[in-house]
Amino acid sequence: MTKTISIIGAGIAGLAAGCYGQMNGYETQIFELHDQPGGVCTAWKRKDYTIDACLHWLVGSNPKSNFYPLWEELGAVQNRQFVNFEEFRRLEDKDGKAFIIYADLDKLEKHMLELAPEDKVMIKSFIGGARNLTKFKLPVDKAPELYTPFDAAKMLIGMIPYLGTFMKWRKVSTAELAGWFKNPFLSTAFRGAFAGDMDDFSAFAMQMSLAWQHNQEAGYPLGGSLPFAKAIEKRYLQLGGKINYKSPVNKISVENGKAVGIRLVDGTEHHSDVVISAADGHATIYDMLDRKFINDKIRGYYDKLPLFPPLVYVGLGVNRDFSGVPHEISYLLDKPITIGNKPHQSIGLTVYNYDKTLAKPGKTVLVAMFNSDYDYWKKLKTENPKQYDEEKVKIADQLIAFLDTKFPGLAKQVDMRDVSTPVTWEQYTGNWRGSYEGWLITVKTFMMRMSKQLPGLGNFYMTGQWVEPGGGVPAAAMSARNVIQIICKQDKKKFSTSKP
Repeated sequence: MTKTISIIGAGIAGLAAGCYGQMNGYETQIFELHDQPGGVCTAWKRKDYTIDACLHWLVGSNPKSNFYPLWEELGAVQNRQFVNFEEFRRLEDKDGKAFIIYADLDKLEKHMLELAPEDKVMIKSFIGGARNLTKFKLPVDKAPELYTPFDAAKMLIGMIPYLGTFMKWRKVSTAELAGWFKNPFLSTAFRGAFAGDMDDFSAFAMQMSLAWQHNQEAGYPLGGSLPFAKAIEKRYLQLGGKINYKSPVNKISVENGKAVGIRLVDGTEHHSDVVISAADGHATIYDMLDRKFINDKIRGYYDKLPLFPPLVYVGLGVNRDFSGVPHEISYLLDKPITIGNKPHQSIGLTVYNYDKTLAKPGKTVLVAMFNSDYDYWKKLKTENPKQYDEEKVKIADQLIAFLDTKFPGLAKQVDMRDVSTPVTWEQYTGNWRGSYEGWLITVKTFMMRMSKQLPGLGNFYMTGQWVEPGGGVPAAAMSARNVIQIICKQDKKKFSTSKP
């Protein structure tokens, strides 16, 4: 008899779990609170514009990447065009002096040395570490939970060439590293471009990102996030899976210490042999399971671990062609700008001049993201909805006024504006405290392992960003693949994959 699996959430993790479940002979069914797939990997239409909310670059976009076969298995990269940028990001001060993070590490090193020759030793050390990692391949084929002593030894041997870089940089934050530069401009610009408001972000993780950019293994998929998610949805449906949209899950049913299905908000119950939650971790543990399957370690995650800060997300549709403008640019400000209740020393802008599918010819989508304070926005929305709406209008006005100084005439060319807050993200994606990527990669959480199961609960698994510190689309997909591998191992089945 075919074993059945109920999957909560049709984000990338849920869709991937469904795909790999179907590939391995399980009968899977996904329950999603929204009316479309993707979760946080999404986009929305406003007038003639599409505002993309997720993918700026995708690890595994290059066929030479060891992650590429995974995306092939999920049907996500076939016939999809990727853009590899010359610049990863740039930061400009008030006088127009720029720190440019080139994707090519040789160009980046040369540029940094020109800006700050007095920091030659530090620059060469940091770039040398990133250059070393261009040869490193993440082990993605087998779930770490299933490693044998031989697998572990093989992995450690493979890590030997990179241990020096790992040991040197894994406990260094990007903000700390920025403070080591003697050149004031490079120190300020480096911190603003790499750390932003996330001072404890891991320098080693940033070196990995630079290595992927250098290898052109992290391109942007034309069309953006929602078509990418829909491609995986298509693959899942072709494999025989079923998705139930507008079907929010209220409870996970448990009998004799084992998950036996789910109950929807409308009271409908669905029984299954296994339950996988690819939904929000806090909602899963604290609400759907009523805190019954938790210990001090898990409780400590939600009490103490830092989150990716929630965002105020401002989208503008501009009747203007921004050809030649850098696609990712941050502007250092003379005076801080206040977004909600939080001051910001810079404005980061994404100029979608590289994806013509998001706007009509001659028009462009601009997006600015500001790290924000969830509690402020939640209280404002609850206690004073009118002021909440007024604050969003004010933020858009501030951004437009500033951008008009950089691109004269822009203010009159804006014909669409859209502002979402952490409360918006929470409402539409279910993410706890509006955090778009779960646990932040810090010098303490980097390489942290989290269990995909809960104490005392059988036939249940969690997958996605709430069990993978650092989150991200690749981690979500790999996490789901690993869960199905674990289930296959328990059922004494050989895990298998296929490509469409």
